[in-house]
Amino acid sequence: MRAARFYGAGDIRVEEVPEPVIKPGQVKLKLAWCGICGTDLHYFQGFTTGAPSKTKAHYITKEKLPVVMGHEFSGTIVEIGPEVDSNKFAVGQNVAVEPLISCMESGCVPCSENTRNCCAHANFLGIAGWGGGLSEYITVNQAAVYPLPAGIPLEIGALVEPLAIAWHAVKRSAFRPGDKCLIMGSGPIGLMMSKVLQAKGAGWIGVSEPSEGRRQMALEQGASQVFDPRKDDVVAAVRALTANQGADVAFECAGIQATLDTAIKSLRSRGSFVNVAVWETPAQINLTYVLLKELVITGTIGYDRDHGEVMQALAEGKFQGLEKLVTKKIDLKDLVEGGIKCLISEKDTQIKILVAPHL
Repeated sequence: MRAARFYGAGDIRVEEVPEPVIKPGQVKLKLAWCGICGTDLHYFQGFTTGAPSKTKAHYITKEKLPVVMGHEFSGTIVEIGPEVDSNKFAVGQNVAVEPLISCMESGCVPCSENTRNCCAHANFLGIAGWGGGLSEYITVNQAAVYPLPAGIPLEIGALVEPLAIAWHAVKRSAFRPGDKCLIMGSGPIGLMMSKVLQAKGAGWIGVSEPSEGRRQMALEQGASQVFDPRKDDVVAAVRALTANQGADVAFECAGIQATLDTAIKSLRSRGSFVNVAVWETPAQINLTYVLLKELVITGTIGYDRDHGEVMQALAEGKFQGLEKLVTKKIDLKDLVEGGIKCLISEKDTQIKILVAPHL
């Protein structure tokens, strides 16, 4: 089968590899769509924290580079292995996958306490090994597979993973329906955050984003107000729009020191700051603001069994217009030039590029 494999920074190859063989407790999927994630871009550019290397295997998967890429994917079940729940899964069923993996060792506190996304060895299919969505087929443990609700297309199924990141972040925050929320960054995760906040009943959603195209996308996707941090005094504007109180919750989705500082200053007393971004360099927080306003600071990483709740929200029609976040669809052979490099060079116009292994 065809698969895109990561060999190292700047080195991704679409090549022929053996099809995976199903094991007990697994289902085999024919991949339909796989989104290109910001993590894929980071890895291509050389920021590879958490990935296996050519000499060191990943702790869980025992795989070294190269590994098959892709962790935002949907597909159709083509085979069911022994010990799979036949009341839940069937051949021909369209599904999405929660690609989180963790050690699940008895001595691991996060895995034992159902916070396995905080496991020291936690990672994802399509990054650490065990196959990925940028291939024609994959075998996946049944616990990670979630049937798509009736009427939800496979293209939307490939957006469930980034939606789950935003869903988990809102759950981890102190958000309450009616809250005024500020999102720093209107990339794919920032836009997903806006969709989740709308689904959960936010009273006001402000978005700070330097890209004109992405600000426009944020408005089209339901943001109440957008700001250009290169021109606008975001802190003053947020206060003016919130009766001089500030935002109840701020979500940092950009991973830049300036946006972190703005988010902290824009919060009301006893507001909540949530870091969602993956930082390439260490960040600094002015604890004086935290002290004087009694702010709550929360980190969030990935998700842990949040896909089921996202699926339920999809079934209830709580997410509208998701298809507009898909700005391009390409064949697997065009992954690097038409996908990864395109996202790096055309940030103003490209949001989510979906890849089809079977085109």
